[in-house]
Amino acid sequence: MSNPNDSVDNVSPVWTHLLDTPLVRGQGAYVWDSTGRRYLDFTSGIGVVNTGHSHPRVVEAVRKQAGLGLHLQANIGFVHEPMLRLIAALKEVVPPELDTFFFSNSGAEAVEAAVKLARQATHRPNIIAFQRSFHGRTVGTMSLTSSKTVYRVGYQPLMAGVFFAPYAYCYRCPKAEANPELYSANCRCDWPLEQVRFLLKSQTAPEETAAILVEPVLGEGGYVVPPPEFLRGLREICDEYDILLIMDEVQSGFGRTGKFFALEHFGVVPDIMVMAKGLASGLPLSGIAARRELMARWKEGSHGGTYGGNVVACAAAEATIRTLQEEHLVENAARLGSKLLARLQEMQKQHPSIGEVRGLGLMVGVEFVVPGGRTPDKDRAKSVQQACRDNDLLLLTCGTEGNIIRWIPPLIINERELDTALDIFERALDNQ
Repeated sequence: MSNPNDSVDNVSPVWTHLLDTPLVRGQGAYVWDSTGRRYLDFTSGIGVVNTGHSHPRVVEAVRKQAGLGLHLQANIGFVHEPMLRLIAALKEVVPPELDTFFFSNSGAEAVEAAVKLARQATHRPNIIAFQRSFHGRTVGTMSLTSSKTVYRVGYQPLMAGVFFAPYAYCYRCPKAEANPELYSANCRCDWPLEQVRFLLKSQTAPEETAAILVEPVLGEGGYVVPPPEFLRGLREICDEYDILLIMDEVQSGFGRTGKFFALEHFGVVPDIMVMAKGLASGLPLSGIAARRELMARWKEGSHGGTYGGNVVACAAAEATIRTLQEEHLVENAARLGSKLLARLQEMQKQHPSIGEVRGLGLMVGVEFVVPGGRTPDKDRAKSVQQACRDNDLLLLTCGTEGNIIRWIPPLIINERELDTALDIFERALDNQ
């Protein structure tokens, strides 16, 4: 007879410290560990369960499809019906210009697909990405990631042809820090766009640049909302040089920001949009959307995957989109997001350790600094996060310096649950 502890003994040392209380169940905005302790989960399973844990409609869709088939191939001459229904649902919510889809399993795979499409369609090798960005952990996507060295260390050399420009992070704009008398943090200068143009003159010529890859709201790098002029300026640069604009909506998509996709806040349509996380409420599914004419430039057979667009995951994704629509969860994210932002900003007035509160919808970041300046304070962020966990509220940190607490609750939360979370957070701040 096998020893039940064998599996524990074989777990990577990275995770063994968590094995005393593994999670066993999730429902709505809550998760339970093996001792029966309940936590208010404002991590959404790392930005995945926008419809909440185990939403009944999604669960029923999974059960129904599992009884019909767990895997039906979506290539070699076939396509399955749940994928067709998902495409119909997606066409109701993505920009109408992006009318053709390719599905894979993870956000990293979808970013890889977008880059491969851009390179093959343009016959150009290079990609411009942004400082503090996160696009995945595969060799290709960690080459495009610069939010933390931990994602890259020990794996060099990485994919060639990647160039980084500064993201429009107004709170830490070097112009504002160097010349506070001339520039405020909200002056909306053109410095980040100037740096993109400088790259095109100094390191990657336009005729060698296939795409600019950008998160419309910076995710792992700090929950940074750029000024609208930044994304609009990138669109103008791409149009000027016939470069493709790829927007990574892996973390910001499917209602998270109070719009179905964050790009709607900025009035910018990319050439390729990347989707994952909230797409299928926890099942592994990702995709890209692009214009049919662009997708047609992808050489047949040059990209694909056995499990991409899995039949059960597609069924879950269609149910997810219908739930977001019919239960008005996007509108709920916008409404409760305004309340979340306002109350956190009130706390900021009482706590000089909070340097900035920012966000859209239910994608909000609280940046901790050493009082009296803007030096990042990772320890304060970690201690507040731990105090919240000790009081049954789960939050995540992010940012290159790890000094930002991100609020990313399921979109199904109500005002009572939001108030409970905010009360726990405020007590954690008061007790530091």
